Amino acid sequence: MPEHGSPTVRRRRLGQELRRLRERADLTGDQVAVRLGWSAAKISRIETARTSPRTSDVEALLLIYMVDSRQRQELLALHRDATRKGWWEDYRDSLPKEYTTFLGLEAEATAARDWEPQVVPGLFQTEAYVRAMMESGQRSTLEAPGGVRSRIEVRMARQQAVLRTDSPLAISAVLEESVLLRRFGDHEVMREQLRRLIEVSERPNVELRILPLDADHPINTGAFCHLKVPEFHDVVYLEALLGGRLVEDEAIVYRYEVAFDYLETKALDVDDSRRFLEKTVRHWR
Repeated sequence: MPEHGSPTVRRRRLGQELRRLRERADLTGDQVAVRLGWSAAKISRIETARTSPRTSDVEALLLIYMVDSRQRQELLALHRDATRKGWWEDYRDSLPKEYTTFLGLEAEATAARDWEPQVVPGLFQTEAYVRAMMESGQRSTLEAPGGVRSRIEVRMARQQAVLRTDSPLAISAVLEESVLLRRFGDHEVMREQLRRLIEVSERPNVELRILPLDADHPINTGAFCHLKVPEFHDVVYLEALLGGRLVEDEAIVYRYEVAFDYLETKALDVDDSRRFLEKTVRHWR
């Protein structure tokens, strides 16, 4: 079972703290780079968490910033946590960079809010549904078969890490009705998938709502997932054909939050949504 917490978030916290200390010392990145014999780009990569610094790098920076012993120990402990491996890093080579970052942030999140107008959210997909969906996509994107296998493994490992823990993520999801009618695989695959949705809708940490096709549709764009990450900041991940995009601008993220709030008011409530799912299972007989 993966450990709780995310080295992705801790690397970002460490970078932010090192930048804050540099600015408090009234030093530019170029000035620090000259003192240490590094490139200014290395300072930038550490502060923006695009690279993981060595312990000696962090110690050298803290010496220049004249950090006291207590804070030094706290930051070195944060660095040790940041160098631990997250479950998703075993699949890094087969995943888009932005999605890998999203998985790292999700591991530290306390809540996720997911709008899905096309397919069942990844956390709720059955293995048969995932395989049928990805094999269909493979034919249009020319992805290698090995890549499909890796992505199926990632999907199943993600469900294990996020849903089957002592402190599962709180999830609010809104699915457009068309998701339930769009076939991947045969009828048995679809029946199994809808039954899985009914099952997860009964979990105490999940609120699942359906937006009927004849309802008002306030959002006419693709899927997105809004994560609430404590002691960091909220982020939004936007789905795309080949990868995705992570949105971190706080003003833009807030607008997605407001949009999801409004979307929930147009969808069926959780009880009516569960009954809607039960009725739709019969469509696939």
